[in-house]
Amino acid sequence: MFKQILIILSFLFCIQISYAEEIFLSLKKNKVNVRYGPSFDSPVKFVYKKINLPIKKIDQKDNWRRIIDLKNNSGWIHRSQLKKNNSIIPLEDKVLFKKPSKFSKPIALIKKGRVLVIQKCENNWCKIETAKLDGWIKNNYIWGQIN
Repeated sequence: MFKQILIILSFLFCIQISYAEEIFLSLKKNKVNVRYGPSFDSPVKFVYKKINLPIKKIDQKDNWRRIIDLKNNSGWIHRSQLKKNNSIIPLEDKVLFKKPSKFSKPIALIKKGRVLVIQKCENNWCKIETAKLDGWIKNNYIWGQIN
């Protein structure tokens, strides 16, 4: 009986660790090669052309990170092309507000799928900037990690 409880607790602990290690990063440059394997000798699978695009790290080997994006594309990127996550992608259209309140003045409608750079987050709201706009959005239904 004790052995069964120990096995169950070990299993639950492993699950908790795997969830705790969900790490999002952002692309450092406007052009980033994604490779089939963790090596410069490995062929390029595709190229990202969007600075600050948030991606999720799913594995690592030496200086390489295996990533997956919002559309389930995956591959290997050298860590020199990545930085700490600073962006999100809304999964639905969002209203951009002047202040962090739904009673604040609406500024614009942010379409789903747009890369938004985070300035700061507080109380379920994030201050973001994009192209020529900045303001606050609710931080629900997004792709990316809010720090």
